[in-house]
Amino acid sequence: MTSVFKLAVVGIGKIARDQHLPAIAAQPGFELVACASRNASVDGVRNYPDLDALLAAEPDIDAVSLCAPPQVRYAQALAALDAGKHVMLEKPPGASVSEVLALRDIARLRGCTLFASWHSRAASAVEPAREWLASRRVRAVEVRWKEDVRRWHPGQQWIWEPGGLGVFDPGINALSIVTRILPREIALRAATLTIPTDTATPIAAVLDCLDTGGAPVRAFFDWRHGPVEEWAIDVETDNGRLEIREGGKRLSIDGRAVELGAEREYPALYERFHALVAKKEEDVDVRPLQIVADAFLLGKHEPTEAFGR
Repeated sequence: MTSVFKLAVVGIGKIARDQHLPAIAAQPGFELVACASRNASVDGVRNYPDLDALLAAEPDIDAVSLCAPPQVRYAQALAALDAGKHVMLEKPPGASVSEVLALRDIARLRGCTLFASWHSRAASAVEPAREWLASRRVRAVEVRWKEDVRRWHPGQQWIWEPGGLGVFDPGINALSIVTRILPREIALRAATLTIPTDTATPIAAVLDCLDTGGAPVRAFFDWRHGPVEEWAIDVETDNGRLEIREGGKRLSIDGRAVELGAEREYPALYERFHALVAKKEEDVDVRPLQIVADAFLLGKHEPTEAFGR
């Protein structure tokens, strides 16, 4: 019989309401019993103003899903792990690579699961693309992730502050796919970050990487794009061309569409989290975040006009 774990969600914003709550409702392995948020509540469960209050009042919960902005993720995850709870981290898993690795070690000491989730890896095109590329030599990769920040993050200040990632908030989704599907590891060699004069994080970026076989991997991220947005990955190989579109919803090989299953990114994440908790295993891949961190280390900064929130 499948174990049912008592779950709490922390940070009830757009992503929690649009994706997490429906996915949890469809996952019989979790019972949502409580939520914590400064400015929101969820009908049908117990609600608390913050995680500390939730943990004090709900000692029997098994797991916590953290959906608040990345700048507060470390303190929340640490509190949950110290209370013996299994933890799922919305992407990006933290504001820095070092804090995510520290949480991984703490989770191991506590005997708890830590799941650094990357929802775009659960898109329907990703695993078929990975399988097709496994037997081929990559010659070149181009990523174009271009969207309208005002549509996806209206009025949100945290994305422009240190740790908020700026355009890498969506761009890291592309990097999570690339690091999953390519048969070789990639290393960042150079980057250009376009930063508005009134923000701490970039509104656009160009990344130049190489895989360990020497193939160029270029990524173009832009948050000033619209009204037609683009989420595309093109891979040229020694034996054909692969194209991913719509962030992983569509796949074509040599111009022919590949039939894919239904989209179920977040339900798949909660299935994965349930399996990890049941076995007390971990899934903590920091490679997408590491590439972003390297971009901030190596990137040339180019100022641009104020964003004007």
